[in-house]
Amino acid sequence: MSILIPGGAGYIGSHTAKLVAQAGLEPVVLDSFERGHRWAARWGTVVEGDLADRALLDRVLVEHEVTAVIHFAAFAYVGESVTDPRRYFRNNTVNTLNLLDAMVDHGVRDIVFSSTCATYGEPTRVPITEDEKQLPVNPYGESKLAVERILGWYQQAYRLRFAALRYFNAAGADPDGEIGEAHDPETHLVPLAIEAALGRGPALRVFGTDYPTPDGTAVRDYVHVCDLGEAHLLALARLQGGAVALRLNLGTGRGHSVRQVLAAVEKVSGRKVPASDEPRRPGDPPELVADPRRAFEVLGWKPRYPDLETIVAHALRWHERPRPA
Repeated sequence: MSILIPGGAGYIGSHTAKLVAQAGLEPVVLDSFERGHRWAARWGTVVEGDLADRALLDRVLVEHEVTAVIHFAAFAYVGESVTDPRRYFRNNTVNTLNLLDAMVDHGVRDIVFSSTCATYGEPTRVPITEDEKQLPVNPYGESKLAVERILGWYQQAYRLRFAALRYFNAAGADPDGEIGEAHDPETHLVPLAIEAALGRGPALRVFGTDYPTPDGTAVRDYVHVCDLGEAHLLALARLQGGAVALRLNLGTGRGHSVRQVLAAVEKVSGRKVPASDEPRRPGDPPELVADPRRAFEVLGWKPRYPDLETIVAHALRWHERPRPA
């Protein structure tokens, strides 16, 4: 089976491509490399290109006899989406529509879609279930929610089968150390704290110390990137087993504050994380934690690496290595 993986040279996509290959399937990575990394595209066939190119999509689907799609290709900076929303709607929504049309026209029925907890906006209750109202507060979340809704209509009209997986905070790195997290600019807490501890980055800025949380800092649900990848394979198996529409939260169900993350980095690395306290950022909810029970029940999925210190240790191992060219 050939699995098309748009965005397979990105952070979560590359880890999933490795798992796809280990499962005995053939990953076909499609990436523009605008934000993905060539060193991360190490498994299966690699095609350089953009989802806006319909002729390329037609050729790839036919030549590689693609049977299913695991779709990661998207821009994911919330702040950038606010200042340049058309870039996000065109890349995340319009280009995905192009992909879905190609799938329908070539009889490819199954897609696992990389969605996000940003579709919920500011939740009314925590932990967040899949029944929480989806009211995004930024164009990034809107662009992903638009795709979820399109998938629902395509399922009804064209019998496309889909799983929309709503991630919480992806973190960690491949336990083998072959690939890891590298964004430019980097905005995720774990790599920023590690780089600060290693003296390779600036002091960490802690945005908000007066939240209604146990230590005053924001609480998030950190889920290991390889656990996310495993959930994609399980979701694909469920679709191929007859499921038609899955909408699932992916998280551990456990929240950790910013200060708890810094403490974990200091404990694992044996180094101090230099940090400064800053005012809250607008739009940052105090707490975002998943209720992942539906994913546990429907997929039989359970995170292998739910412990925060393990997540940090895998990430640290990656960051301590020389960065690939």
